[in-house]
Amino acid sequence: MTIELGKPAPDFELQASNGESVKLSDFRGKNVVLYFYPKDMTPGCTTEACDFRDNHDSFAELDAVILGVSPDPVDRHKKFIDKHDLPFLLLADEDHSVAEEYGVWKLKKNFGKEYMGIERSTFVIDKEGNLVNEWRKVRVKGHVEEALEYIKENLS
Repeated sequence: MTIELGKPAPDFELQASNGESVKLSDFRGKNVVLYFYPKDMTPGCTTEACDFRDNHDSFAELDAVILGVSPDPVDRHKKFIDKHDLPFLLLADEDHSVAEEYGVWKLKKNFGKEYMGIERSTFVIDKEGNLVNEWRKVRVKGHVEEALEYIKENLS
């Protein structure tokens, strides 16, 4: 299945950092910022998570929920949240099935090695559950502000 702007975002169910099973459809009636990131505790992912944390209230004022997704297990997510005081849920996509469904599980190259992993990406889903914007191959610097601005201008 390919995802398409203007169409319903694929629903999924994953274990969340709060110990509960969470579905995307649980958040109908709210805007959702669904961001995929490679790995807890790494420099880029920490910067991105902290940028979302620092702007959390601004997203909440726009009726937007932030959900982070990586292949890390729930216990690692909990440590990441505790260490950086993250006020939003992180979801464990250990078999990367949701990442595959959203087209962000990609062949990556690093220091001459090839491996499969998450391509840093963010999706905005409106209150009706439709995919309304996406950023792929995200560069962390300024990205969270760009996502916030998009919601402010288009969904508030």
